[in-house]
Amino acid sequence: MIDTMSTSTKASDPAATATALRTITEELSDRFYERTTVVTALMCAVLAGQHSLLLGPPGTAKSELARDLTGRFTGARYWEILLSKFTDPKRMFGPIDVAALTQGTYTQIFDGRATQADIAFIDEIFKCSAGALNETLALLNERLYHPENGGAPIGCPLLSAITASNELGESEETSAIYDRLLVRLEVGYLTDPSNFAALIRSAVAAPAPAAVTTVDLADLRHAVTAAVPAIGVPDAIVDAICQLRAQLRRSELIASDRRWKAAVRLLQAHAFLSGRNEIDEQDLQVLTHVLWDSPTERPAIERAVLQLVNPDDLKALDLSDAIDELAATLDSMAGQSKESLADWAIKEANGKLGKAGKELEELRRDAVAAGRSTATIDRIIGLQRAVYGRIMVEALGLNPSMVNQP
Repeated sequence: MIDTMSTSTKASDPAATATALRTITEELSDRFYERTTVVTALMCAVLAGQHSLLLGPPGTAKSELARDLTGRFTGARYWEILLSKFTDPKRMFGPIDVAALTQGTYTQIFDGRATQADIAFIDEIFKCSAGALNETLALLNERLYHPENGGAPIGCPLLSAITASNELGESEETSAIYDRLLVRLEVGYLTDPSNFAALIRSAVAAPAPAAVTTVDLADLRHAVTAAVPAIGVPDAIVDAICQLRAQLRRSELIASDRRWKAAVRLLQAHAFLSGRNEIDEQDLQVLTHVLWDSPTERPAIERAVLQLVNPDDLKALDLSDAIDELAATLDSMAGQSKESLADWAIKEANGKLGKAGKELEELRRDAVAAGRSTATIDRIIGLQRAVYGRIMVEALGLNPSMVNQP
């Protein structure tokens, strides 16, 4: 749990807000192993005033991450709910005021409900009941609620909602909600044995509570409504987006015009979070979390984006494919003798992973020297280390604490 005696970094101007938000992303990335890309994308979604989806199996810390991030905004009214197909809309948006009803007045109590939330976390979003569907869509898309008594629509202060699900919805109704979630992020179980060992140790010896960085709601709202929209969008970026759209259409990867338009604000948010006053090419990488519908489309989207933005990252993806093949081979060898596993690890896997690691480090040095983002390369370096750790532990029988990277 986070220390409740956290210290707040009061941001008095947009630059200070951006600095504090970057610090929050770093703190969360340190706390949640193998989640750096996810944390950054979630923060960008909040800054863009958009909604996000955490998609992954149970037990991957989706809820814990969402609560930790949303808890960093002091003064924000927070609302959370776990949906089911039986969820009553009034539980979400406000129950009937029984006292007023006895006096002949039909009103709802909105305190503590979605109608008054600045930040929300909606778990199992695709289990939204049929009765609550239309109002949920209105909340997410238009920030409106239509009262039960048929009165005028009520404006809701919602800045951003983080949603979560163990699986994608399959009905036509849930597809409407899915379309409202601009940022889509897959989260899985930890892959690096050393990170898993650290997770286990934290269960029995939790680290001493540390002060955490926070941002005041007023400063966050100013960033969302004024500072982020003021980020410049150069003509070169518009041309790059048009080129990317054309390339994806040739591959029959189609995103709606609404999604493309909304993605521009996400690019502005990424630039703001990075401390820049206009979008540049490295911000385009965040589009990999926006333009896919099925998770199977995401790798193709990522390659198309990186081919446009950073050829070095495309080389890193090729290395990622080779690393994934080694991981798949390790999985396929389950049940074989220790001798067979050790022989494969020593004669084949170790050398390939070591070579990949050196090439990735070289790509990273080149990216740093050129002033380019290293986010994708760093993610693949993490993958390389995770697979290397798996091979050392599962094939050679080493303890995670004894594993040194090649």
